[in-house]
Amino acid sequence: MSGQRRAVLIAGPTASGKSMLALKRASASGGVIINADSMQVYDTLRVITARPSPQDMVSAEHCLYGTVSVRERFSTGAWVRAVASLLDQVAPDREVIFVGGTGLYFEALTNGFADVPEISPAEIARVEFEMDGMDEAGRMALLQREDPETASRLKVADPQRVTRAIAVKRATGKPLSHFQQQVQPALLQNWATERMVLWPDRDMLRSRIAKRFETMFSDGAVEEVEALQRMNLDPSLPALKAIGVREIADWLDGVISREEAIALSVTATHQYAKRQRTWFRNRMAGWPRLGLGGAPI
Repeated sequence: MSGQRRAVLIAGPTASGKSMLALKRASASGGVIINADSMQVYDTLRVITARPSPQDMVSAEHCLYGTVSVRERFSTGAWVRAVASLLDQVAPDREVIFVGGTGLYFEALTNGFADVPEISPAEIARVEFEMDGMDEAGRMALLQREDPETASRLKVADPQRVTRAIAVKRATGKPLSHFQQQVQPALLQNWATERMVLWPDRDMLRSRIAKRFETMFSDGAVEEVEALQRMNLDPSLPALKAIGVREIADWLDGVISREEAIALSVTATHQYAKRQRTWFRNRMAGWPRLGLGGAPI
């Protein structure tokens, strides 16, 4: 369609070279890069979340990187609203490049999004306190009492999903499914989109992850965690769940060695990348796969 706005969507697991590919694309097209990673939105954690370097940030326009305080809980709905506002400000003839590893963000761009109301941190904390010490069977039993419909759809009663479902039901009086059935239109429903998922070799990805954490420790990650510790933040905040934060904090507190902190961070990141691959495989089955940095495979 003539006059359609253009967007490039670059998804992929952590450490797969997404940011560099987006930068190359922006440099070639004069496009604007919008962050689609749920951890890179937070300030303070530039190194730990592997945000683009300061040099890269000035070589092309980057949006939604480090713009949210680590004291906040930035939901998918908040990201969608921020992106909608940004798109209104970008010239219609300019290419927009979305890059990141958060599957829900790409879902909102291409298939629409169920805008669940924001739930107060206090309500979430109350549910988390109530579930503290529960095993999976206990969490599922609690969810079945509070929201049986959501319980019937969950294969695994992981703490985060159960907490969210129960908090939503208690805060609104309505089950999570009520909001999930009211899907908002896809942000890019009338756009021409070019989609891709980076799919590097597993061994190569693990090597890159290990090298990244070695570099992070010497490039400022330790100082970032020290800054977080000085803030005395609520440990349930999303930013404090960034991989590497707890591990470095344990090293700083003398609980583990530097080598153990790096090894644990690498393992956690590898597990996260595996979960990302599973999402992309199941939810983005039709997206073209590319190798490291965008090489054809």
